[in-house]
Amino acid sequence: MLNSIFKKTFLNHIYFFILITFFSCVEKQKNTSEVKEIAIKPPNIILLMADDQGWGDIGYNDHPYLKTPNLDAMAANGAVFNRFYAGSAVCSPTRGSVMTGRHPMRYGICYANCGHIKKEEVTLAEMVKEKGYTTGHFGKWHLGTLTRDTLDANRGGNPKYDNDYAPPWEHGFDISFVTESKVPTYNPMITPPANSGDVNGKLKEGKPFNTFYWTGPNQIETENLEGDDSRVIMDRVIPFIEDAVNSEKSFLSIVWFHTPHLPVIAGEDHKKEYSELSEDQQHYYGVLTALDEQIGRLRTELRTLGIEDNTILFYTSDNGPEGKLVTDRTQGITKGLKGRKRSLYEGGIRVPGIIEWAGTIKPNTKVNAPCFTSDYFPTIANLLEIDLKKYKRPYDGVDILPFALQTKKERFVPLAFSIENYAALIENKYKIHRIDPKSPFELYDIVNDPAEKNNLSKENPEKLNEMVSLWDNWEKSRAASAQGKDY
Repeated sequence: MLNSIFKKTFLNHIYFFILITFFSCVEKQKNTSEVKEIAIKPPNIILLMADDQGWGDIGYNDHPYLKTPNLDAMAANGAVFNRFYAGSAVCSPTRGSVMTGRHPMRYGICYANCGHIKKEEVTLAEMVKEKGYTTGHFGKWHLGTLTRDTLDANRGGNPKYDNDYAPPWEHGFDISFVTESKVPTYNPMITPPANSGDVNGKLKEGKPFNTFYWTGPNQIETENLEGDDSRVIMDRVIPFIEDAVNSEKSFLSIVWFHTPHLPVIAGEDHKKEYSELSEDQQHYYGVLTALDEQIGRLRTELRTLGIEDNTILFYTSDNGPEGKLVTDRTQGITKGLKGRKRSLYEGGIRVPGIIEWAGTIKPNTKVNAPCFTSDYFPTIANLLEIDLKKYKRPYDGVDILPFALQTKKERFVPLAFSIENYAALIENKYKIHRIDPKSPFELYDIVNDPAEKNNLSKENPEKLNEMVSLWDNWEKSRAASAQGKDY
């Protein structure tokens, strides 16, 4: 139905907004009774994200070496999305899609270290606070700078980026423990050896990494910053959750790990688990196992506090694995998918996707419909019975809880991607992909050809044209947003 509407009707920006709103209303109406049944009181929400974890970099996806028993247990107790996608092929844009439910190019986050969350955007934290939630953000922020007067990370304190100041505490978060961008995965404030990867030439081994953890305006954390970075982050998450429970408040906790982004360095205890492998493999697999331990620690804490049945957990990665090839510390794998980070081929954007909600989502659920990080926002809005129409702007995601509950099988709103010159659009069976505006779109049957080996554009021009028309109309809407017409 949606495809025929798109084919027959010229979509300008306003009509795109009306169409998405219509389908959102239909989905909301269909699922309202279901949501009321399962959400007697507002559930706690935890959004977990790794950094540069590939589609194949997880135990349940048959990795030959990597041990992730806690993520495997989370997957076994919830829903695994077999076709889950990051909103973009690099970090900052994907994070923007999580935070707003909108494609990041609608508001200027074009790449890593490009743009920031604008004050006019409604963030997840701001939305859930309407329902009385307490909110916390932990780990990597990467949606703007955290300081105007201290040299920090990639852009902080540099007058050139003064307008990109956009910290979490100005976007709805009550508690923050965040860095602007990357840090080493072990001893995060200290520069590791150069062979850890992505160590700027100006940095000296053993000296400060020149990126700080911030807890508020002009507040730099100086305590408990040694050892595994995932543990350093979780040491702040657990008290936040305990305080929320003691205060009898529902909470939103966004936890964005730095692992396994370069520089990759593991502690000796986690390296030992892979002692039969190469040094680089020991470090890469070690940091992911260290992250997995913290997932286990979190899940245990939820059970100890007695809130596991009223807490929904989401887990994913911000894009595919780093590196053109598996070399040095870039050991991430795509499990045969084409492309890696920075590519809109499957290997650059298809990532692990899990939702766990004990007692609500059936164990060992498998979802085959395509879903992505822009879906988190409307999913949570619908769960909390918040009508997105009041924000008067187009959203790119849909509620994916019905997929996890197995009440819905097919998706009717396609997934649109745009980064630099690359473009892609994905629906239930097919995908189009273009490397630059001067090149034609390729067409793939992504269900039967996930490795994108067979370009079907000449064999099936009707389907190609249909999907290109969808992408063109979405692009008109995105461009209108970028001109500020949503505000």
